[in-house]
Amino acid sequence: MDTTRLVAQKLEHSLSVALHRPDGGTSAVPTVLSYDSSDPYALTITFRLVDGLVPWTFARDLLSRGLTEPTGDGDVHVWPGVDDSGFATVSIELCSPHGDALVELRTSAADGFIRSAEALVAPGTESEHLDLDALITAIQTTETA
Repeated sequence: MDTTRLVAQKLEHSLSVALHRPDGGTSAVPTVLSYDSSDPYALTITFRLVDGLVPWTFARDLLSRGLTEPTGDGDVHVWPGVDDSGFATVSIELCSPHGDALVELRTSAADGFIRSAEALVAPGTESEHLDLDALITAIQTTETA
């Protein structure tokens, strides 16, 4: 008997990002970029702050497109740039009712992460990696709770 099994693959990349402070300075923040093929359209950036972990999940293609051109609408904006040392960077602006954050990371790190994520799930094939039955069950469970 033939069976098809959806197997999720996960990717994590630890790095340090520059958090832009209101006083104009920056602080290095340990961060983890993660990607899970069971949620193929999204990635998560998790900041390790003194108060605990702060995760943000947003569209994978925002980071991918933001490597070469300004992109984003709403809560997340991403654009390329160059830091004070002349290194190519990508800036990510995150906005919420609880506050805003602007972080900057090296383009080489972001590009390497995106390439690895795209090796797991190629752009345009994301829907093949969705477990729609599990998604419908989760929605129904949430609606009845």
